[in-house]
Amino acid sequence: MRIAIFLYDGMTALDAIGPYDVLRQLPGAEVVFVGDTAGIKRTEAQPLGLVADRAFADVTRADILVVPGGLGQERVMREPATLAWIRRIHETTTWTTSVCTGSLILAAAGLLRGLRATTHWAVLDELREFGATPVSERVVEQGKIITAAGVSAGIDMALRLVARIAGDDVARGIQLGIEYDPAPPFDTGSPQKAPAYIVDLVRQTLEQMRAAYVVPAA
Repeated sequence: MRIAIFLYDGMTALDAIGPYDVLRQLPGAEVVFVGDTAGIKRTEAQPLGLVADRAFADVTRADILVVPGGLGQERVMREPATLAWIRRIHETTTWTTSVCTGSLILAAAGLLRGLRATTHWAVLDELREFGATPVSERVVEQGKIITAAGVSAGIDMALRLVARIAGDDVARGIQLGIEYDPAPPFDTGSPQKAPAYIVDLVRQTLEQMRAAYVVPAA
């Protein structure tokens, strides 16, 4: 089973690595990290680099595609070659998935039109611009497309996908193996739970980060 994880400058690290640490444990898994070119892709926190071992031209099919989000997503959404590759791979997949604002990349590729989908709460309504129906849920399945909400939801998405492919017990075992048993110190993990002033503060911070983000130098 080939699992293609798309890497690009400006992605959020956990969006890619969370699903990776779950999906790599699927029986028969072969994980490939893919970028527009092979080489190091810098995350939002620029000192951290992840390596794309393959370029688009080297990967023409996958059973599972994972598209992470991140501040670089807005640039990626305007890259015709990237969107064309996603559409080509989607034609071969059993499952096409996204984490956080990665769903906006899928939407820009035309894959979410007429479908329910989720993304980070702060940009949820932007899905409407691409003909998708925004849903404030942690994981949303629509046929073979699975979208996950912000960052940490990628682990939930991956575990649900393992259950679909290999059964609940395999998914339970992987969850236990990575000790995914969240017990956060605060019950503010969604805008519905957080105080309004915290929601406003985070929204403003994210908007400032999006406006100020600069693509890392090669």
